[in-house]
Amino acid sequence: MNNNQANGLTYDNIGFQLEEGRPPPYTPPQGIYPPLPQGTPSYVAVTPKTINTHHTVIPGTPHNTGQKKGIKKCHWKRILCASLCVLLILAVVGLLLWYFFRLHGTNFMLQSYSSESHTWMPVCAENWDNNYGSAVCEQIGYKRQDYVSYTQTSAGSLASKGYMKLKPGSNHGSHIHSQLTYSQSCSSRAVKLHCIECGVSSAAPSTRIVGGTEAVSGAWPWQVSLQIHGQHICGGSIISPYWILSAAHCFQAYSNPGMWMVYAGDLSLLQMSFGPGKTVNKIINHEKFDTKNNDNDIALLKLNTPLTFTRTVKPVCLPNIGVDLSAGHQAWITGWGALRSSGPSPDRLNQAQVTIYSRETCNRPQVLNGEITKTMICAGKLQGGVDSCQGDSGGPLVVKEGDVWWLAGDTSWGIGCAFRNKPGVYGNVTYFIEWIYDQMQNE
Repeated sequence: MNNNQANGLTYDNIGFQLEEGRPPPYTPPQGIYPPLPQGTPSYVAVTPKTINTHHTVIPGTPHNTGQKKGIKKCHWKRILCASLCVLLILAVVGLLLWYFFRLHGTNFMLQSYSSESHTWMPVCAENWDNNYGSAVCEQIGYKRQDYVSYTQTSAGSLASKGYMKLKPGSNHGSHIHSQLTYSQSCSSRAVKLHCIECGVSSAAPSTRIVGGTEAVSGAWPWQVSLQIHGQHICGGSIISPYWILSAAHCFQAYSNPGMWMVYAGDLSLLQMSFGPGKTVNKIINHEKFDTKNNDNDIALLKLNTPLTFTRTVKPVCLPNIGVDLSAGHQAWITGWGALRSSGPSPDRLNQAQVTIYSRETCNRPQVLNGEITKTMICAGKLQGGVDSCQGDSGGPLVVKEGDVWWLAGDTSWGIGCAFRNKPGVYGNVTYFIEWIYDQMQNE
């Protein structure tokens, strides 16, 4: 967090030195079937964040006839081709399972994709039960033990083209989507699905915001500290008992999962260091992350053992399609980052309120001069004085809508800390939702 301007230009929110430059604009991955809208909100605007040169160096880390041959070749080619095709089909089916379902809006309404009408439709709650709900959440990428419940909600105008409804005689033993069929009407309401209890804090944040202030215990229970040898390096957000979302740039110099420890549940870094941390099983950086400009700056950490949720350890909600996180919304940033550019870092978690700006605003010549891409958003105060800073990298940018907190961004980069007309830049989590669920489902 930062509430002071520093003389000169520095780069913040990064743990390691990056080069300058920009890659081509991000091209969203195209699924084979069904074609899906990206659902990227209008606020998406980001430019690569460059790594701070004043990072702390951690000691001990790694810095006979042709005819017969022809027949034989053809035979093996066919076998190989058939085998590869089967593997490819299985892989595609696995990857696309969750694409047949998604959650919509702040009421978590379940939608299913109709391959006949190529439309997303609400799922009718007729004959639905928690066994179906749990199975769908698993297909999306959550663990069965994370499942909360299903209830019902009004589909409203989203049911104008009909519903997807369970066929007569459906059971829980086969793929749920194959048991759904189109129906013009529904005698019940739509399915509301809670795959995980998320976005609920145990305390309200302080309303006094001038620069940054110390956070209140329980206000940001998804915030974690990512450490090496007991030293805080980056922040992250809990999205499930096994998964932490952070920024890809944090792991470029230190990519060995065994080096990292994850700490959660306390405001004080010192206090957390006395408690048990969680070891990391795997670090998944976005395959298109660009070190030159921090495009696609997102990563997932899978823990070896799950977190135990408590009053001060809880997940934040991943944004559903239809959740409004557009420009003008007030958001909150949290972290143990420096209090000014290249300045000291606090022991206790700090928080600050910022404004999300449109990509058009962020890309103005006098602001971030066209550097914000689809994979980014920018937020802060154009007048300066409030921003994230070194050490906040990977931490959350959250927005409250519908009584829960949504993860809008992960702290990525910025020009200095809290400079006038230089808002901070964050990875656009909404843009990466498909990628996130893919990783969760396949690990």
